[in-house]
Amino acid sequence: MTSAQPPRAVFAMDPVHLPLLFPPPLMARLQQIAEIDTTLVVQDFTAPDAAPALARAEVLITGWGCPHLDADVLAAAPRLRTVLHAAGSVRSLVGEALWKSGISVSSAVTGNALPVAEYTLGMILLAGKDTFAHRERFRDTHAYPSTAETAATGNLGRRVGIIGASRVGRRLLELLRPFDLSVALYDPYVDAEEAAALGAELLSLEDLLRRSDIVSLHAPYIPETHRMLDRDKLALIRDGGVVINTSRGALVDPDALSDELVSGRLSAVLDVTEPEPLPAGSPLYKLPNVFLTPHIAGSLGNELARLGGIVVDELERVSAGLPSAHEVRHADLAHVA
Repeated sequence: MTSAQPPRAVFAMDPVHLPLLFPPPLMARLQQIAEIDTTLVVQDFTAPDAAPALARAEVLITGWGCPHLDADVLAAAPRLRTVLHAAGSVRSLVGEALWKSGISVSSAVTGNALPVAEYTLGMILLAGKDTFAHRERFRDTHAYPSTAETAATGNLGRRVGIIGASRVGRRLLELLRPFDLSVALYDPYVDAEEAAALGAELLSLEDLLRRSDIVSLHAPYIPETHRMLDRDKLALIRDGGVVINTSRGALVDPDALSDELVSGRLSAVLDVTEPEPLPAGSPLYKLPNVFLTPHIAGSLGNELARLGGIVVDELERVSAGLPSAHEVRHADLAHVA
């Protein structure tokens, strides 16, 4: 996309996200490289004020809350050349018509992977110290643990199993390198040599579950991964094992997981669940062996500016006719988020 004139761009997302995605310095950069009305944030492509902007738009800057991009959007935006998504996955955002149109799609999913990996790293280290159980006991007893109670605690040599060498999974593997942990990886698209380069031992899913103290899920949610940890797979995890899920709740059989947690055999750190949120009566809210958070592992607060920065950098590249650094290809959606 090269032109003497700056490209015409339109925001399409929930307006609540705009000031965090594009704080003043980033918005100023964006306005230097694109013609954009910063007061217009489209939530409904059929709205009267959206029509004239879409008719002129060459770039659509999307985010959480953007309507689905289907054939009707293409008809309303005949000059559209690029979609820059200031969020993670575009799987549910982009329709088949747009993929077939030749319009390029870029995503800030790489930027969103970092806080998820950081969250997971923190939870792995806390779980290895049995932090959550000690906190519960300390609340009740006000007493320090005995040597016997801490004998199995610690992160030296603890086996961590990573399911999925996704962007989050790879970033997590990088963050785990400085620690004295034993790291295993399951991913059907990775061979042993690549796993070793990532700092992990490649195992089958079954062996990873049997041999890991902590199992962390980072696979994309696709048909092949639906409830990949079913009742039989969860049963392979050793007694006292910890399941961490920051990916999608549907990767795990919710009833089977609940049964394992209620029994106390396993513990869990769950940032995502199925359904999401859990119903008010779910026992997981009150179980001492469950650390439940409200889908906060991804970009929040000031972290959103990282996603906006990726979009601005990307727009600078494509405006100058340079290759996209974060292009999403339709064919890749078969095995990525």
